[in-house]
Amino acid sequence: MPAIIVGLDGSPESLAAADWAAREATQREARLCLLHAADTVSSLYVPYMGVPAPGAIEAHREWSARLLRETESRLTERHPGLRVTTQQAETAAVAALPAAAEDAELLVLGSRGLGTVAGFLVGSVALAVVARSARPVVLVRAGEQAHDEHLPNAEGGGGGPGMTPYRDVILGLDLAEPDDAVVEFAFESARRRAAGLRVVHGWNPKAAYGYGAVLDSGLEAELAAETRHGLKDVLRPWEDKFPGVEVRAQAVVGSAGRHLVHASRDASLVVVGRKKSHAPAVGRIGPIAHAVLHHACAPVAVVPHD
Repeated sequence: MPAIIVGLDGSPESLAAADWAAREATQREARLCLLHAADTVSSLYVPYMGVPAPGAIEAHREWSARLLRETESRLTERHPGLRVTTQQAETAAVAALPAAAEDAELLVLGSRGLGTVAGFLVGSVALAVVARSARPVVLVRAGEQAHDEHLPNAEGGGGGPGMTPYRDVILGLDLAEPDDAVVEFAFESARRRAAGLRVVHGWNPKAAYGYGAVLDSGLEAELAAETRHGLKDVLRPWEDKFPGVEVRAQAVVGSAGRHLVHASRDASLVVVGRKKSHAPAVGRIGPIAHAVLHHACAPVAVVPHD
């Protein structure tokens, strides 16, 4: 049975991630694994001695077991038939989460996603895991709820599952290196949700001739037309493979990250790619994915590719 792994640490963002992962697991008919990794915070240690405080590790393990138990109970009550397992890892999250997800379909994490220094520091573990994971990772914001993924109802309120259609899935597509794994993930996500797929490609006309070039309006229009045709050529076989998915493609001038963040306001999911590093232990996140992770309003799926 395929599995979805969710990292759980008791924070509001990780609990929101667990709720999102449970809905996704139900949709995929997958098993959900709640994983709590060993805590390495300084509160477990005696100041200046570098050793655990007496009883701290045992108390933390008991707290971790209770957190996993209570979260499992809450999720199975909300999602009858969902198979949930729990796991306590003895290593730190940055190592434990990617390792646990190696054979999973998806790894789900919580993130505050704040565009501030504090938010970046709080999200440093999530960013490190995203950069190292060989499997797709979805980051979910604190406060994310099921109705946020759906279009508002006629009265202007939020719809719920089965009440209103899903909002669009947004795909950030790089025409220079369109990777099948990223594109397929987005199409499959839209298909499962019976949602539209909005494809965003950001480009700069001057980049084709050098940033110092001066382009007349005719040449710029010609380049724009070529870009739109390039998008159609890349997407055509996928539209044939997923005939039920309604696709809208946009070639927009400027940073793709900025446009994706704007599009996320009306999205159920944003999908971006991440090129794998030759040194997996280090990992990297490209500037577009980095911008989207910090500023998008919807859950963000980061799909690694060669």
